[in-house]
Amino acid sequence: MAPEGSSHCHDPYPLSAVIVSNAVSISTYAIGAYLMFRAGIFWMFLYVAFVVALEIRLLKYHCVDCTYYGKVCAFGKGKISAFFFPRGDPGRFCGRKITWIDILPDFLVSLVPMGAGILLLTWRFDWVILILVIILFLLGFVGNGLVRGLIACRFCRQRELGCPAEQLFGKPQP
Repeated sequence: MAPEGSSHCHDPYPLSAVIVSNAVSISTYAIGAYLMFRAGIFWMFLYVAFVVALEIRLLKYHCVDCTYYGKVCAFGKGKISAFFFPRGDPGRFCGRKITWIDILPDFLVSLVPMGAGILLLTWRFDWVILILVIILFLLGFVGNGLVRGLIACRFCRQRELGCPAEQLFGKPQP
């Protein structure tokens, strides 16, 4: 069954989808790193290490089981995962259950630097920091939602096969 509002799944995804999807992520990481740098170089390095760990976790424990392993998914990570890690078990992907606790680290990528930026603003007001906190909020929540809803998940073959995120975020099935 094709996703609502679409007539097909992308396999592979077009390069434009990969560029837009990654532009949102990379911008989020860059603004987050800058805000953490403004809090202190140690905090920036800790933040960057956290982001790298999350990306490795995704590639090693999730992408290897996805139907897009070795292919261009909406984020291009199926190809990257295949370069570094052996193929996993597609049945494990479909059978995985995720909760809000499981995705909390992904939200922290935006929330922690936003909190740091707000804290910095309480010490000394700075327009640049305020604007970056607002942009980070928009990228981390609105931008991510739009990318997943309009570009990634909407045309995803894995969504049709079974996706734990779809079960968590998707509309309840009758």
